[in-house]
Amino acid sequence: MVFNSLQFLVFFGIITSAYFLLQPKFRWFLLLAASCYFYMAFVPMYLGILGFTILIDYFAGIYLERFQGLQKKLFLAVSLAANIGVLAIFKYYHFIDQNIVWLSEQLGTHMQLPVLEMILPIGLSFHTFQAMSYTIEVYRGHQKAERNFGIYSLYVMFYPQLVAGPIERPQNLLHQFYEVHNWDWNRVKSGLLQMAAGIFKKVVIADRLALLVDPTYAQISNQSSAALALAAFFYSFQIYCDFSGYSDVAIGAARVMGFKLMDNFNAPYFAKSLPEFWRRWHISLSTWFKDYVYFSLGGNRVSIPKWYLNIMLVFVLSGIWHGASWNFVIWGALHGLFQVIGLSMNQVFPSLAAEAQKQVWVQWAYRLLTFVLVTLAWVFFRLKHFSEVKQFFQTLFMGKTAGLPLALNFPEIVLSIGLIISLCWWEYRQRIVGRTQAWPFLFQFSLLALAIYFLGVFSLKQFIYFQF
Repeated sequence: MVFNSLQFLVFFGIITSAYFLLQPKFRWFLLLAASCYFYMAFVPMYLGILGFTILIDYFAGIYLERFQGLQKKLFLAVSLAANIGVLAIFKYYHFIDQNIVWLSEQLGTHMQLPVLEMILPIGLSFHTFQAMSYTIEVYRGHQKAERNFGIYSLYVMFYPQLVAGPIERPQNLLHQFYEVHNWDWNRVKSGLLQMAAGIFKKVVIADRLALLVDPTYAQISNQSSAALALAAFFYSFQIYCDFSGYSDVAIGAARVMGFKLMDNFNAPYFAKSLPEFWRRWHISLSTWFKDYVYFSLGGNRVSIPKWYLNIMLVFVLSGIWHGASWNFVIWGALHGLFQVIGLSMNQVFPSLAAEAQKQVWVQWAYRLLTFVLVTLAWVFFRLKHFSEVKQFFQTLFMGKTAGLPLALNFPEIVLSIGLIISLCWWEYRQRIVGRTQAWPFLFQFSLLALAIYFLGVFSLKQFIYFQF
């Protein structure tokens, strides 16, 4: 069940109405049943995989609180091994097998793992990381173990953010399932507006840009340099609107019922540096890696070479988290390399960073440079095979310069650029300048609904991050 479907709108209306009609003590059970149905709407067997890790982590949390020393570490290891093991089997098994086969062939022999036919569960990396954050926080003493099995299951399975985040922490979400959420019209209006904005981003901008991006990337050899540059530019906004659109619907749907989820995006393409970009992009994942991996490795409280190594390791792991393919590893490594180069430049030329805070044109130059670097890195994210990446950059920098993309006509390109400019203007006012619109709710909601109806692409295209 995808957010950009009529099925979800009916589901959301029924569940939300029932949520406020029920007595508070029964609401968690309704949400758990709804979350199970929501997840089973993709592939029913996925629920069994999720139930396996939920059961292990539930008991691990209780024993983590009960024991100390070596036994406590053992229960944490069991929990992490179960979660990472499920990821390794369902997400990385074929990738590991392919590399074993390749390596063995280079050594003049042939080895491979047993053949397993498996389907990757939707959103596996998201709810696995959310479950891992629970046991880690209990181990660290920052969270009490949850005794109610149903409530813990709901923490992992809460349907608005089950498939693609935000990746929540137990300190923020668990206690909210015990709170009484009364109907608040102002909160409901805010949630509905954010949901509508998310659907707008998805079906009006992201799916419309996909009409250009997908065919262009599929026919790289037939494109001009200008066409590929435009496709790369459009893909930056396609993936942003697709993913942030999902987050907006998730956060808005939760807010309607009274739950507060963490923000996952904050105008990332206005960042003036790569570190700032990652403080604004997929915030729940970047903070997860910072808190549980980067700081555990020592962060920046180590020697400079070790510090740079920590940064590279975190970003390579982030790339692997996104997908079982070398293109994701390279994408993560590129971002790590950009970070290391930036830090080195700041140490050699400390006045450059200070200058960016003084002059507006320098700030915009840094924003442009950051956006260009992010856009170039997205090429590795979008194309799975190195031969395609090589062909893309050869055509981009050495191909014919004239010619529009084969997939779209000029009016469609103008409309797409207009939508992007409108999005950037809105985010600049809302997030950068801090100005909020004072338009009435009905006007804003109607405007978004009309734009979705007349400009939307209703192909029920899945969200890009569902594959992770």
